[in-house]
Amino acid sequence: MRAANPWKSYRETATLTAPPGQIVLMLYEGAIRSLERSLPGFSNSDPAESNMIIHNNLQRAHQIIRELNIALNMKDGGEFAENMRRLYNYFERRIWESNVKKNPAGVGEVIRHLTVLRDAWATMLSRHGSPEPATLAA
Repeated sequence: MRAANPWKSYRETATLTAPPGQIVLMLYEGAIRSLERSLPGFSNSDPAESNMIIHNNLQRAHQIIRELNIALNMKDGGEFAENMRRLYNYFERRIWESNVKKNPAGVGEVIRHLTVLRDAWATMLSRHGSPEPATLAA
């Protein structure tokens, strides 16, 4: 029988108990981390390992962006939610292109944009706390 991974248990508990605003921040951080983990694959000389590193990490980042996109409150979010939807769709397209073409340019671009969003979101949380779920539109 395998021992439980304490870090994994901690992350699961933190995710289940975090307020919605903190979850958005965690998703941004997870997407950035997955994108950064894909970068060594673009310079790996072993094609099989390169493809695995790139594909697996970009798929994870794509899934996170998709979750952020699905979580948008389009009913109450107004123009902000519409703009975020377009931005997330663009991120998904750039990640997909980087995966298919094995070109890191889109990854770098998405990392830069997500870092700005993450930093702005973290600043908002530090100033105002977590938004209510009904108004969450990030």
